[in-house]
Amino acid sequence: MFEFLTRSGCHLCDDARALVNTEVTRRGGEVREIDIDSDENLVEEFGIRVPVLRAPNGMVVAEGVIDRRSVRSGLRRVAARFDRG
Repeated sequence: MFEFLTRSGCHLCDDARALVNTEVTRRGGEVREIDIDSDENLVEEFGIRVPVLRAPNGMVVAEGVIDRRSVRSGLRRVAARFDRG
């Protein structure tokens, strides 16, 4: 399960939401959206660094201004890492 880390009022999160869901599900994955403000550890780790798309292994796929190119590139990196074991 991929995690899409967001926060309320984040326009970059709003802009990236549909794209993230489309690209991840296109590759057979699922996305769970998490408001980082609901978890102190996430706030400490990411601060203002939202949106963030994280892979199931915790690897950051894309963050900040998320566009199709950054998501696809990040998903390829994640897939290559899983392929290597």
